[in-house]
Amino acid sequence: MEEKVYTTPLGDIHYWIQWKGKDAQTLVFLPGLTADHRLFDKQIEYFANKANLFVWDAPGHASSYPFSLRFSMDDEARWLMAILRENGFSNFVLVGQSLGGYIGQVFTQLFPGALQGFVAIDSAPLQRCYITKAELWLLKRMEPVYRYLPWQWLLKQGTRGVATTEYGRKLMRSMMLVYDGDQPRYAALSGHGFRMLAEAIETNRPYSLTCPVLLICGTKDQAGSCRRYAKAWHKKTGFPLVWIEKAGHNSNTDAPAQVNSCIERLMNSARKNT
Repeated sequence: MEEKVYTTPLGDIHYWIQWKGKDAQTLVFLPGLTADHRLFDKQIEYFANKANLFVWDAPGHASSYPFSLRFSMDDEARWLMAILRENGFSNFVLVGQSLGGYIGQVFTQLFPGALQGFVAIDSAPLQRCYITKAELWLLKRMEPVYRYLPWQWLLKQGTRGVATTEYGRKLMRSMMLVYDGDQPRYAALSGHGFRMLAEAIETNRPYSLTCPVLLICGTKDQAGSCRRYAKAWHKKTGFPLVWIEKAGHNSNTDAPAQVNSCIERLMNSARKNT
């Protein structure tokens, strides 16, 4: 993977790409909040010879810092498209984990028809009808929670709460340790991410997905109401939902082989639909 940098008025975005050719499918991997590009290491390894690849440290995360937290999810989606176009990518299959899945839905709203396929890993729909008023209220007020809870407690819960396997937990711990010694940065980043999510939901856009879609969720996902959202999303839309047994919120790190197989099937389905 080649590391590159995209400059915005608010800071630099670091991303990694692999190019196989203009006619190859492109897998776009978007990590969740406070995670970085390493979240998809097992996917990058598996698909290295099968597709063009893209993964980033989202704005404000890991290498993409310093970065002013004055951007919206619309901004992220537009920067993402600018980067993809700058590198000649097309035939996008977007794979978003948690917050990455939300950014993917904003991407489809701003660039209808751009995606060949969409995979949501332990994520949820952005339509207003799925979320309660209480949940929306809480999303806007998370920064103080992350600012004042003991860091060692956050580190423990952030590690054990999102993964069930030793690999998944060690990886999440290493990604959280990027912010070790700077809890205010971690709190600000987390709070900003949740506020962006609330604001995107409040726009009450349709966030329609017209390409092949696959929903993936760990049966042990304990992050918020992800399992409830996944069930409701599947029931309302009919999008296929794959439950990953004994996996947590980062199910692609707990069961990489199964998740990779699911992504590959979606890629094949997307290719047939073009």
